[in-house]
Amino acid sequence: MQEYGPHLRSGNSHRTAKLNDLYTVARVRRQGVGRALMQGVEAWARSRPLRYVFWYANQREAGLAYQAMGHQPAPSGQEGYDFYEIDLGDPALRQPHPLRGS
Repeated sequence: MQEYGPHLRSGNSHRTAKLNDLYTVARVRRQGVGRALMQGVEAWARSRPLRYVFWYANQREAGLAYQAMGHQPAPSGQEGYDFYEIDLGDPALRQPHPLRGS
């Protein structure tokens, strides 16, 4: 995880972190390990406190796994990859990703 610290214009209200990599070895896939790791990521983010956690995932195995966990893909601008995000705040105060500069 890479925490970006307070947002330049909005301070802690849009504090963001990037999940750089999350992998499970093939022999433990589909056993809840990835889901448990993502729950740990979310718990860590809530303890900071962060508003957003984002990451990029390939449109193959990784993307399918994140979607099975309930995460929705968005275009990333990178061929073969999607953008994913956990918004931990009030949906009415959401600031779109490009405006946050992360």
